[in-house]
Amino acid sequence: MDPRERLLTPGEVAALFRVDPKTVTRWAAAGRIHSIRTPGGHRRFLESEVRALLQELSGEGHGTKYHADNDS
Repeated sequence: MDPRERLLTPGEVAALFRVDPKTVTRWAAAGRIHSIRTPGGHRRFLESEVRALLQELSGEGHGTKYHADNDS
């Protein structure tokens, strides 16, 4: 990991995928998206990984919204 790489909050990731921030937290807990924990226990996401996932999903015709199995 590049120490200069930007870390995104669940809210920022949620805005990119157009979902609720709690959905992003559930994806991370389920292992669908990789997260890093801060010393305070908050989740952060590598911007490069998030953007790569967005690119991958939009390239498969999913648009920019992540369609997870059982997203509730």
